[in-house]
Amino acid sequence: MKKNLTKNIPLKIMSVIVGILVWLIVVNVDNPIVTKGFVITDVQIINEAYVDQLGQMVMQDDRENSVRVYITGERKTVNRLTSSDIKAVADLQQAESIDTDPVMIPIVATCQGILPENIKVSPQNLSVHLEKKVTKEFAINVSSGDSKAAQGMEIASLTANPEKVRVTGPESLVGKIDGVSVDVSSKVDGIAQDTTITDAEMTITDKNQDTLSSNSMSYLKFDNNGKVNVTAKLWKVRSDIRISAGYTGEPAEGYTVDSVTTVPETFSVAGSEEALNNLKLQGNTIYLDNENVDISGKSNDVEKKINLAELLPEGLKLTSGSSEDLWITVNILPEGSKIYSFPTEDIKVKNLPDDLQMAFEVADVELKVQAEDGDLSKFNLKSVSASLSMDDWEEGSYEVPIKVNLPDGYKLLEKATAEIKVSKVSNADAENSQ
Repeated sequence: MKKNLTKNIPLKIMSVIVGILVWLIVVNVDNPIVTKGFVITDVQIINEAYVDQLGQMVMQDDRENSVRVYITGERKTVNRLTSSDIKAVADLQQAESIDTDPVMIPIVATCQGILPENIKVSPQNLSVHLEKKVTKEFAINVSSGDSKAAQGMEIASLTANPEKVRVTGPESLVGKIDGVSVDVSSKVDGIAQDTTITDAEMTITDKNQDTLSSNSMSYLKFDNNGKVNVTAKLWKVRSDIRISAGYTGEPAEGYTVDSVTTVPETFSVAGSEEALNNLKLQGNTIYLDNENVDISGKSNDVEKKINLAELLPEGLKLTSGSSEDLWITVNILPEGSKIYSFPTEDIKVKNLPDDLQMAFEVADVELKVQAEDGDLSKFNLKSVSASLSMDDWEEGSYEVPIKVNLPDGYKLLEKATAEIKVSKVSNADAENSQ
């Protein structure tokens, strides 16, 4: 037996060696060593406190948005890896110098189960810039866009809490900031009572009124982590508010004030309960200071435009969408004169072709009538007749003279005109007229 075991020893040793070689070949063919590249876009900068204590902040070079990490290992192991398995960091304390621009920070990549010598990074350094750290305070502007409260209500005010925010960041970036705003349009549309919106997000705009990118925002730090609460306060709406306007001074000798009119005649306001109650006690009328219009020595109408919103009592505001412009007109006429409104429906239209139709654009025309004896007490508008006639009727919009016949003893101070629109008769109208 012993003799058989020791027989052909060299041959047996060679067989073992051959077997090992075959095994190695099979293993390497089935699971070879490979190298694979991964793109890493979130290189983490660590130990920023190293420069923060110097009053500086780190800004990454925009041109270097990513690095490529190459991992060498067995194919089966490497193929199971993804970019999320790899962590890339740039340690500020390992920078060769922070006095250069840019500052080059070595990048170190790690991956669980992979030896450091089997991991390569390209580029090997992260390019960053150091900037002075500054803090600036901004007021927070709150907007609601085109949103409206429930019917009969108006958004009286939108108040941010806090009303201002401190922004800290690199000097060049903070210097670009033009404003800080919060949009709560989606939160206040249709609300019927006072509402508080919590944790509303702020939007930062630059000098060009562009919104800062998410990359730029990542370098900024805000009070309250960039969140703000907004309180929307509602007021009730009241419509058909009248305006009482006057004037100061006296017109020229021989002239008198006929009337004072305003455009608009009525408007809508929103207000606090106390302000609306006070307005009700005044007959829902806003009384304007007579000093707004001075007619001293005037012989013609005096018109003045003023800002109505600035004249409203405290606790009242114009409803959204209302014009702030108010026109006050003081009509001045010679003594013994008066302005009358003559209905356009009483104007007789002559010589209108059958294929055309005409419509007045206004309901009345203005007649400035003067009595020759200065007494208008007996004047009757029903004794007035008016007509309209054109030589060439054509489609279009016109301002045309109106022929007015007054009773004896009265005259027009100005020619009367009316705005009209002439159009073709439609087929349906033509058929109905037959």
